Amino acid sequence: MLILIAVLFTVFLVIGMPVAFALALASVPVFILTGAMPPTVVIQKMVTATQSFPLLAVPFFILAGNLMNVTGITFRLVKFARLLTGWMAGGLAQVSIVLSFMMGGISGSAVADASMEARLLGPSMIKQGYSKASTAAVLAFGSVITATIPPSIGLILFGFVNEVSIGRLFLAGILPGIFLTIVLMITSWFVAHKNGYKPDLPTVPSAKELWSSFSESIWALAFPVILIVGFRFGLFTATEAGAFLVFYALCVGFFVYRELDWKKLHEAVTGSVSDLGMVMLLIIMAAVLGYAMTIERAPQQITEFVTTLTENPVLILTLVVAVLVISGMFLEGAANILLVTPIVMPVLVNAGYDPVHMGILIVTLINFGGLTPPVGVIMFTVCGILDVKTGAYTRASIPFFIAMAVFFILMAAVPSLTLLLPNALM
Repeated sequence: MLILIAVLFTVFLVIGMPVAFALALASVPVFILTGAMPPTVVIQKMVTATQSFPLLAVPFFILAGNLMNVTGITFRLVKFARLLTGWMAGGLAQVSIVLSFMMGGISGSAVADASMEARLLGPSMIKQGYSKASTAAVLAFGSVITATIPPSIGLILFGFVNEVSIGRLFLAGILPGIFLTIVLMITSWFVAHKNGYKPDLPTVPSAKELWSSFSESIWALAFPVILIVGFRFGLFTATEAGAFLVFYALCVGFFVYRELDWKKLHEAVTGSVSDLGMVMLLIIMAAVLGYAMTIERAPQQITEFVTTLTENPVLILTLVVAVLVISGMFLEGAANILLVTPIVMPVLVNAGYDPVHMGILIVTLINFGGLTPPVGVIMFTVCGILDVKTGAYTRASIPFFIAMAVFFILMAAVPSLTLLLPNALM
């Protein structure tokens, strides 16, 4: 039955069926052929999948991110990032990476960040002499930082489906996010020197200019700090933090920058409803497939199968990493988290790995899969906006693929990189 589900799901994807409907329809044989449960249970599972308090964090953070984007926050962050790194070799590439780090505390979505930066910085990078392929590679790989920095939507979904503390996941993502930012900046520096890409600014900005820009951006930069302080002192859960940050974003927009009006508010709410509709449809459809797999004891069977192959934790993790990278090439990040992680997590926990450590590694890996051919969502988003061929993008991405491989090896080998903050603060 599990093989039949996998075959049906693959066939539905190949014929172009939307992922959400492919998830639900692939599980139909379990309910019809086995008679394990009446078909009406499918509807009940779809409804109950939405009845979750932790899941409320998703709409709150999506709305907070969209509100920040219409209040002038993004413009101020671009200006601040440009002053911080625009004087380095490959100035605008460095700006894009630092901006992804700062935007991680706002958008929470790698695809959203890649799309925004491709439109915002892409044309300027090309005008300054960057090749289209190099521009696409930098912007795409930088967006993965957003998936690790709180409030990452991917981490919320992972915590929800795998019953892992979202607060601990948020704290665990901070140090890997900083480390990945440094790794990508170093890689961009080497690429810039090799290709002769010039700095965006002629000189290092003065302390006065930096302070002025920092002061303008402080309301956005305080965004993730509020999360950390809130979790450390138990002021709110992840869901309550989302609600608070919506209120915070409204106050910044209306009373601090005074750039938020009713038209922009309507735009932010409309965009949030659209984004949420896509995510929630995936969640309710994945709940059906998840229940079908539970009936068929999929996690237990897969765990038993893997342990018959090897009991070496390193080999088990390597096998799971390969599965995640391959699945990430074909599925959007949220669908991957909802579909694949409930299957592989019991295998990893049984092998002795910490769920929080694995959560950061898995979510980052899944987003990395979106950077790779043949069907990487982030790759196609950036390449589509900048009109770049997949082959050219892939060749330009080779230094970044190597950098990401180093990052993943260190993250897997050094658990303290992810567990230091959650263990110290929670």
